[in-house]
Amino acid sequence: MGVRWCAALFLLGIVATSHAELVVRDDLGNEVRLAAEARRIVSLAPHATELLFAAGAGRSVVGAVQWSDYPPEAKKIPRVGSYVSLDPERIAALAPDLVVGWASGNNPRVLEKLRALGLTLYVSEIRSLEQVATALERLGTLAGTEAQARKAADAFRDRWRRIRSRYADKPRVSVFYQIWHKPFMTVNGEHLISRVIELCGGRNVFDAAPTLTPVLNVEAVLAANPQVIVAGGMGEAYPEWLENWRRWPQLEAVKNGHLVFVPSDLLQRPAPRILDGAERLCEALDAVRTRMAQARRGP
Repeated sequence: MGVRWCAALFLLGIVATSHAELVVRDDLGNEVRLAAEARRIVSLAPHATELLFAAGAGRSVVGAVQWSDYPPEAKKIPRVGSYVSLDPERIAALAPDLVVGWASGNNPRVLEKLRALGLTLYVSEIRSLEQVATALERLGTLAGTEAQARKAADAFRDRWRRIRSRYADKPRVSVFYQIWHKPFMTVNGEHLISRVIELCGGRNVFDAAPTLTPVLNVEAVLAANPQVIVAGGMGEAYPEWLENWRRWPQLEAVKNGHLVFVPSDLLQRPAPRILDGAERLCEALDAVRTRMAQARRGP
């Protein structure tokens, strides 16, 4: 009887474990609970879609927002609006067991309405490179794809560390990163893009700005006088407004031809591809350092 009783308890333990709740915390510290692995997921931001695919949960994504275009399979997913203009009824009609939102991109009233409809939300708000890896692991837990998610997170951390060691001792260069041109917009030191600038040995000239994505005027940029101006624009297209800075030849970045383009999808989405953008930016800043050193040495 003793052996049979132990065996029965062991089997009960397996059953209990297989039906255990899945619990993680999102980027806002909220506890997210699922009774079972998420099989129907709606993504409310392009970067969240990328994270889900990288974590091995792409097949479970049944709804996504406009511009969810990577990986290519994501283009086939039904749309639920854009990240700034969501359709709660369309989202609810998809009967998701998990919705992945974006704190600084989605309308908070819409997120609250989704909660009121009884939907489970994981809210993303990534401010550091480590959080990209952590998000992969957490989403993998919720989707039941822990092994693939952990592998992706480990690969991300390894690549990040290699980049960090390569540029850690490089001379600092001052950088103005421009998100948009009408109005002029940049990022402060809390933004993930600013962390990437630091990773590459750069210094964000507006790191002390009080808001995450401050609106500027030209005078503020002239006063900051960055050594490099970096812009993303839209997609892979070189932004015409980056060239508009040539109207102010007194800027050090303009005078020395240090106008740098990095596709916005590679720097403005907090997902694994941000390290592709980081490598492009790091190489560009290193080229600037080389030209500056040559200029100091003279002909």
